[in-house]
Amino acid sequence: MNKAELIEAIAGAAGLSKSQADTALNATINAIKTELGKGGNVSLIGFGSFTVSKRSARTGRNPFTGATIKIAARKVAKFSAGADLKAVVNGEKKVGAKKAAPKAAAKKAAPKKAAAKKKK
Repeated sequence: MNKAELIEAIAGAAGLSKSQADTALNATINAIKTELGKGGNVSLIGFGSFTVSKRSARTGRNPFTGATIKIAARKVAKFSAGADLKAVVNGEKKVGAKKAAPKAAAKKAAPKKAAAKKKK
């Protein structure tokens, strides 16, 4: 699925126009980029978490010449899938299926008192 197909899917599912869905998707992506750029994390419960990880400097090899090269330290964005996403990918759960809400214990009504009989 590419971005245009994603926009179409969002528009259909949310009842939005394609331009509104495009705006919403771009705003979401920009908010995630902004937070990661600051070094923060973005957690979407059930979907996953975007985090920033640091890679230390190291040495590597040029595959063509075999020469040793220095690879600079850098930060990279990482994504960790949430439990619901993992379950969908593994076929254990269907998309959009919600957990049944726990049923509240039914309260028993207080027993009714017998009406006092009048003496004749």
